[in-house]
Amino acid sequence: MGSLFRSEEMALCQLFLQSEAAYACVSELGELGLVQFRDLNPDVNAFQRKFVNEVRRCDEMERKLRYLEKEIKKDGIPMLDTGESPEAPQPREMIDLEATFEKLENELREVNQNAEALKRNFLELTELKHILRKTQVFFDEQEGGVNQTTESMTRALITDEARTAGASMGPVQLGFVAGVILRERLPAFERMLWRACRGNVFLRQAMIETPLEDPTNGDQVHKSVFIIFFQGDQLKTRVKKICEGFRATLYPCPEAPADRREMAMGVMTRIEDLNTVLGQTQDHRHRVLVAAAKNLKNWFVKVRKIKAIYHTLNLFNLDVTQKCLIAECWVPLLDIETIQLALRRGTERSGSSVPPILNRMQTFENPPTYNRTNKFTKAFQALIDAYGVASYREMNPAPYTIITFPFLFAVMFGDLGHGAIMALFGLWMIRKEKGLAAQKTDNEIWNIFFGGRYIIFLMGVFSMYTGLIYNDIFSKSLNIFGSHWHLSYNKSTVMENKFLQLSPKGDYEGAPYPFGMDPIWQVAGANKIIFHNAYKMKISIIFGVIHMIFGVVMSWHNHTYFRNRISLLYEFIPQLIFLLLLFFYMVLLMFIKWIKFAATNDKPYSEACAPSILITFIDMVLFNTPKPPPKRCETYMFFGQHTIQVLFVLVAVGCIPVMLLAKPLLIMQARKQANEEVQPIAGATSDAEAGGMSNGGSHGGAGGHEEEEELSEIFIHQSIHTIEYVLGSVSHTASYLRLWALSLAHAQLAEVLWTMVLSIGLKQEGPVGGIVLTCVFAFWAILTVGILVLMEGLSAFLHTLRLHWVEFQSKFYKGQGYAFQPFSFDAIIENGAAAAEE
Repeated sequence: MGSLFRSEEMALCQLFLQSEAAYACVSELGELGLVQFRDLNPDVNAFQRKFVNEVRRCDEMERKLRYLEKEIKKDGIPMLDTGESPEAPQPREMIDLEATFEKLENELREVNQNAEALKRNFLELTELKHILRKTQVFFDEQEGGVNQTTESMTRALITDEARTAGASMGPVQLGFVAGVILRERLPAFERMLWRACRGNVFLRQAMIETPLEDPTNGDQVHKSVFIIFFQGDQLKTRVKKICEGFRATLYPCPEAPADRREMAMGVMTRIEDLNTVLGQTQDHRHRVLVAAAKNLKNWFVKVRKIKAIYHTLNLFNLDVTQKCLIAECWVPLLDIETIQLALRRGTERSGSSVPPILNRMQTFENPPTYNRTNKFTKAFQALIDAYGVASYREMNPAPYTIITFPFLFAVMFGDLGHGAIMALFGLWMIRKEKGLAAQKTDNEIWNIFFGGRYIIFLMGVFSMYTGLIYNDIFSKSLNIFGSHWHLSYNKSTVMENKFLQLSPKGDYEGAPYPFGMDPIWQVAGANKIIFHNAYKMKISIIFGVIHMIFGVVMSWHNHTYFRNRISLLYEFIPQLIFLLLLFFYMVLLMFIKWIKFAATNDKPYSEACAPSILITFIDMVLFNTPKPPPKRCETYMFFGQHTIQVLFVLVAVGCIPVMLLAKPLLIMQARKQANEEVQPIAGATSDAEAGGMSNGGSHGGAGGHEEEEELSEIFIHQSIHTIEYVLGSVSHTASYLRLWALSLAHAQLAEVLWTMVLSIGLKQEGPVGGIVLTCVFAFWAILTVGILVLMEGLSAFLHTLRLHWVEFQSKFYKGQGYAFQPFSFDAIIENGAAAAEE
């Protein structure tokens, strides 16, 4: 059986590589992506391995590349991405790469430092320019006739003793300081000045209208100019300390107007010169970054490949001569020749004359599970692996899930219109998948949708099919083939009467509808729900029982493949018999009832005589005698039904002790026989104790080599499995009724939206009606997509996932393996790019 239905056969191989050729050979294997290496130095510290220095050099190169990438993104420069993956460079090329990255980093850091220094100088000159302008306004006000204000300010700042002394010495000269402070710190700064100087200072401030650039981080900040008048050196010292505490910048400001004008002219000249130098510096920085952006993606790929190779080489062992590297790896059996060709290419590239040696080893370890997938099957395999990775060579549910998953989803989501919306969305993602895949995004929801595009498309297509079967499109019906019912009601009765019922005796032609449901059920208000309810409930049970039987049949393939004769005879056969005699028999009763009983028939096979399947099944299990039917009605649906039902129940109940005791007793007998004969009977013991999955040497040379399980544990485990299967058969059958419940809920919710939203717009007439209909239709469309397609679709998806994980896969799938994770450059680069984006 192909690897689509089982995982690939794996082999544990030992690889001998010459030291000079090891790098090139591992590089070829990384491009191939078919080899999973094992760590042969698990107890050796990561810092004590042979190639730790090379890994550190790669880490340093990656750090420099991340720095370059950060600067490139800061300037908004697009990075060239050709989509091609360059080959891993040779070890000697590492020196050139290191030199290139070192030169770029040093040059960029030097340019950034110079630019920061120039910006800081530019900021200081700009602040000084604003100080000279604002203080000029302050002094112009003083000289322009605001002497009263100046005199009152002087009187406020001079004490009584100073005023008395000043009367004899002449006018008092006030000192001042000018500076710039962040606008949000100004209120606290003003309060501190007032309290610390006890009101003996005078503060004037003015806002700088345009924001200034902080040279450290490039943020835009808002600042204000201030000037503080005071009297005496003591207050001057105190004011300067307060300015220093609030990180205000003080600038020299001449007292004479001529000096201020001269300084302002010099500042403007220097600002113009700085603008020129800053522009040239930014142009040079931009040129450096543009040149780096062209090769940055390829550099990242090369460095990550080199690092991955050396990290893999650290998993190898050195032989005693230090000239050969020894590795152990898991490889797919079918790809051994391809791997050997890759090793040969690597040896030729390195110029080595010693060919590599790949030996297959015998082992008792369980190999990893490797299921080959393509872009179509990958999403379905991911659904299975989310439950648990398959055990080695276990039957893979993914191929069957491709059909059963969208079909069971569609049973719950059956609507031609909603299915078309979903199918078109999936088809759009499939048609644009190359462009969408290239546009990497951090949006997890979009990544989930895009990864499951084929699932979405199939779910939409299957929903369109079931929508045709239900004859349901946005809660309305399609009248393609006319109707096979002929009603005697007039138009007003049909449109106004809410309690219409279809009578099969007089209104039905007797011929089945060509495809799906008759559209007349759309106007059968009274018994429409009753008809749909009975129909969907029964098909849910039918699909559920068939799905579970298929799961049990799948376990037969596992038992036969692993030659597990005891599990085949004493687990699979009783389980299948139990399920067929009880639940499949109930399905047969449904078909018998559909075929034999009809509303148009006369007694004893009329509609009034039709028995309830549920009551019949309960009476069958409890050995109850059915209640007497109405006159002229048959008690049973066919001859000998009671005898057959009693026999079926007895046989089904008899299967329970077989499932419970046969396997543990046979294992106990085999062990007892082995102990008596001294020499263990390998065949019988392995056959008896392979209760789960044991792999023979013919399947990859690996098998389940585990310690002998205690008999008490075997009995307990078998009891748990038997009870779980018997009770689960009942609960799992009932669980499939969610197909019926969600289908009815989806149809009713669509009808509510049509009746309470869209029909309001359809009833309006005239030009106003057109406007109202447009608005109502937009609202209805939003609710339809948001609630019925997205929310109801997600609900149906989760319920379908549960039916596959629990009801279907529990019959045969253990999922106790571990995934095959080959050394692959593609996976490493993809994961590295995702980590860098985060």
